[in-house]
Amino acid sequence: MKHSVKSLLVSAALCALPLWPAHAELDVPALKAAIEKSFEADYPKLDALYKDLHAHPELAFQEVKTAAKLAAEMRALGFEVAEKVGRTGLVAIYKNGDGPTILVRTELDALPMEEKTGLDYASREKTTWNGRETFVAHSCGHDIHMANWVGTAKTLVGLKDQWKGTLMFIAQPAEEIVQGAKAMLDDGLFTRFQKPDFAFALHAGGVPYGNVNYRVGVGSSTVDGLYIKFRGRGGHGAMPQLTIDPVMMAARFIVDVQSVISREKDPTEFAIVTIGSIHSGTVGNIIPDEATLLGTIRTFKPAVRNKLVAGIERVAKAAAAMSDAPPPEINIAEGTKAVINDPGVVATAEKVLKAAFGEKLRQTPANTTSEDFSEFAGAGVPSMMFNIGVYEPERWMAANKAGTPLAGNHSPLFAPVPKPTIQTGITALTLAVLSAFDQHARGK
Repeated sequence: MKHSVKSLLVSAALCALPLWPAHAELDVPALKAAIEKSFEADYPKLDALYKDLHAHPELAFQEVKTAAKLAAEMRALGFEVAEKVGRTGLVAIYKNGDGPTILVRTELDALPMEEKTGLDYASREKTTWNGRETFVAHSCGHDIHMANWVGTAKTLVGLKDQWKGTLMFIAQPAEEIVQGAKAMLDDGLFTRFQKPDFAFALHAGGVPYGNVNYRVGVGSSTVDGLYIKFRGRGGHGAMPQLTIDPVMMAARFIVDVQSVISREKDPTEFAIVTIGSIHSGTVGNIIPDEATLLGTIRTFKPAVRNKLVAGIERVAKAAAAMSDAPPPEINIAEGTKAVINDPGVVATAEKVLKAAFGEKLRQTPANTTSEDFSEFAGAGVPSMMFNIGVYEPERWMAANKAGTPLAGNHSPLFAPVPKPTIQTGITALTLAVLSAFDQHARGK
């Protein structure tokens, strides 16, 4: 077998690791120290990869160059790589004897927005999206995730004397539009390749680096897309009596729909309805024929979702009826379910992560954002997703104290500090995967 310079460097950096008995408890402090020593040796290459990915982002299902870069990295490590799974995704397999198959996921895609961080490696990329030219930026942290993914793969290959089984590293397209995981599953992810026994993923966010946050059970929200078109009768803005005003209907709906949350939903249950886009008319003195609203619905529980969907439809129809207008066109498009972190997988990882991170490992409430990593748990794979921070702790604390929090995900100013963020991610993800291998080896 041919070995690249990269893989030889990884092996050399990890050769001093102690060899633990196959069924003994992991010596987490020693293992963490060895992982971090390896990270220091390999970081210049990871830093270059991260900044390259950051400067050259691609949108959902357009991630051809991004996927090719990751495929080359994984082949250099000895993984068998299949490309174009789920259109632009890739699957990398590394077999190391008999044992469980563990899936580790990263995302490939970026966002259709302009970056305004001023970084030397800031993205200035543009592309066409939905028929219009747009800037493209990794303002959600997927570039950090990809660097962690590659670094974790390198570390685990270097540690192959410590585990037995199969690594299934997948790079998923189109997470931002919550379609990529399903596209990979529909393309035979668990039939063309083996179905994994466990799955892990991480997400970077606007909290201090060095911290690892996790949840048991519900980890994120279900998301549904909302489309409503109100139809009226256009005319002169100075003669509204001759028209049926769809802008008035839209405005009434936007206000009244919040009563479904405040007066119909149990106040102890989570739910959000946000209208993020209103399109109607061309100039100020013409009442248009139509008004179109786009929004998002977020919930944790199916029963709450059902109540919101019914309430949205009722309020929209009532807004039209009050104006003696035709019934509106309503489309509620199911996005993806909530991420559910398996209690058994979390308990196994939690023990090891607590030994490694101490008080910086925290159990936190579920995120109100959404993630199609949920599709893998929905396909029957016990899973765990956790979060890491990206900012200097002192700067983060000072900003919060001043009432000016640092930019979070999806902000044009989102700017992770690369080295400590990637180091935390690789350490945590490597230890989580090793904990699952170890638990299986000891028959628990």
